[in-house]
Amino acid sequence: MGCWLFSSPAGFPLESADARVQWQPVSAVTAVCRFPDVAPGGHAVSVGHDLNGNKRVDVDLLGRPNEPWGVSNNVRPTLRAPRFEEALFKVPEGSADVIVEIKAAR
Repeated sequence: MGCWLFSSPAGFPLESADARVQWQPVSAVTAVCRFPDVAPGGHAVSVGHDLNGNKRVDVDLLGRPNEPWGVSNNVRPTLRAPRFEEALFKVPEGSADVIVEIKAAR
């Protein structure tokens, strides 16, 4: 399971150059990514279940994910990728937990 933490819209939802990225094993039906030392303020998270082990979420010719994915706030637009502003959540001083639901690609 890949987890991408974004503090700005650049690259959201799955471009790793502007994100903090973690890869975690999936146990049963869950995976947990923890990002320590997240600065207070607005962030968005995207996650993808990399079924074939190539360290990315594969997409079809139209750019739609072929592997299970999700973003914070569980935003799931029908005909486009989720926007950073839709997935945005605020991290208070200290820590915060965000739970992201993953659904099948189609």
